[in-house]
Amino acid sequence: MMMVVKMNDSKVSSIAQIKNFLSESEVIEFNKKSRKEAYIWIEGTLRRFHYVILAKKEKGLIRKYLMKVTGYSRSQLARQIAQYRKTGEVRIKEFERNKFTKKYTPQDIQLLAQTARLHDSPNGAALKKTLEHMAREYGKEEYLNIAHISVSHIYNLKKKVPYLRSVSFYQKTKKGKGKAIGVRCKPKPQGKPGYLRVDTMHQGDQEGQKGVYHIDTVDEITQWEVIGATEKITDEYLLPLLERIIAGYPYQIINFHADNGSEYINQKVAEMLSRLLIKLTKSRPRHTNDNALAETKNGWVLRK
Repeated sequence: MMMVVKMNDSKVSSIAQIKNFLSESEVIEFNKKSRKEAYIWIEGTLRRFHYVILAKKEKGLIRKYLMKVTGYSRSQLARQIAQYRKTGEVRIKEFERNKFTKKYTPQDIQLLAQTARLHDSPNGAALKKTLEHMAREYGKEEYLNIAHISVSHIYNLKKKVPYLRSVSFYQKTKKGKGKAIGVRCKPKPQGKPGYLRVDTMHQGDQEGQKGVYHIDTVDEITQWEVIGATEKITDEYLLPLLERIIAGYPYQIINFHADNGSEYINQKVAEMLSRLLIKLTKSRPRHTNDNALAETKNGWVLRK
């Protein structure tokens, strides 16, 4: 039968008592509370029996006694005894992680955040130049340390808590796409007029003179066509022209369909059409005939 006991060996004070203990405790298994407690007990036992000055045979008995009570192996106990002989103590070796010394203090990080805020959050390269100018050209002593920072480490410090607490407003970039402009589909007029197809054609340059842009619109059902021209296709020139073209039709315009050109698929054109209660649609990818009517009119009418 195996027994697990907790032991108070304060009365064991001689080698003879240890020898008797070893011969009478073959079936007893001892339980220690913790590693730290075991190390303290080993140190106390070695000190109590003056292990260092014992004879070789007596040291062997002490070793067996320590192994029996603690459950440690011969090699483990040899290391602990060697530590005791060297330092007079048996202690758990504390693990010390290697740490790099901090080059930039919390004050430097706050200064970095303040400079970035005052200059409207520039990129890392521009921010480093600003720090260098403050230290070298303006003689600001508080910038001497932070001015040596690398561009890549600026972005590292921007992730630190002192930096985030120092900036007045911090928001991560939101993922995802913005609101789509226009519906990607082929219009279905079902025999009703008011469904326009639109396309842009450049006249071409002649003798160094910049040509105009022709805005060609055609009704899918009635084939009614209204054409306009503009010097540029920016919002300033295009929006008033589109309103005049739409007003030139003798009936209500329901749908405005274009290809994916940015002159039509943008927020300002969408707002103008929405104000006129006109639906904006755009061509689908890999469907080259979605706006074929307007492109055909470009060739047969405008170019001729």
